[in-house]
Amino acid sequence: MPLAVCATPIGNLEDVTLRVLRELAEADVVLCEDTRHTRKLLERHGIRARLLSYHEHNEAKRTAELVPRLEAGERIALVSDSGLPAISDPGARLVAAALEAGVAVTVLPGPSAVETALVASGLVGEEGYQFVGYLPRGERALLALAEELARRPWPVVAFESPQRLPASLGVLARVIPDRQAAVCRELTKRFEEGARGTVAELARRFAGGVKGEITLVLGAVAPAEPDEGAAQAAVAELLEAGLPRRQAADVVSRLTGVARNRLYKASL
Repeated sequence: MPLAVCATPIGNLEDVTLRVLRELAEADVVLCEDTRHTRKLLERHGIRARLLSYHEHNEAKRTAELVPRLEAGERIALVSDSGLPAISDPGARLVAAALEAGVAVTVLPGPSAVETALVASGLVGEEGYQFVGYLPRGERALLALAEELARRPWPVVAFESPQRLPASLGVLARVIPDRQAAVCRELTKRFEEGARGTVAELARRFAGGVKGEITLVLGAVAPAEPDEGAAQAAVAELLEAGLPRRQAADVVSRLTGVARNRLYKASL
């Protein structure tokens, strides 16, 4: 039997697929970060299952124990406390070990805090997005990441703890204060909240602290407007060098983004 990697709700216990519920009910054992947390989900849907803890503190030991059981044909399902295992949660080690041992792995998709926050923020870009996991804890590492993110034009999604959010927003505001962002709190839960604004505005808003699970979204960076004056000057230089007018306008347009017809007419 393949290892079944199952996505579970990120808050609302009704956000689970029928396929995941069937797999959890039929598995010989369900691996979970916190057995108490997973039991609430199972009880909500009337499922009785054998649970076994699988978390960051015992992941290496459990993986060594579980691979032979998978090879022997035992039906094992893997869940995390929320969302899809192996993404900022335990599970990647077991998936890699199972595949290395020749055991098939099947993923049962479902809720994702990353994509839910991105859509809810209204900051979806046209060229995809990047997920960076949890923000670095150290100020120096976070500053380095902020400087790197400043050069990335697409939206960025990150997780952060409520305790560190005020300090992290303060650090980000030192580098990218005017970038549009959203703090998504308690997604799909009763007290779900989405706060939007610039990074500097959000840093001020949450300076006093916040509670709940946090997903941070940084919006896409608007492309800079092309310098039309510089583009016209470049066309003039190419003309002086002997390049035909239409060809000069075409070359500069491709390099700068200024419309070719505008450059051509301006050069007459």
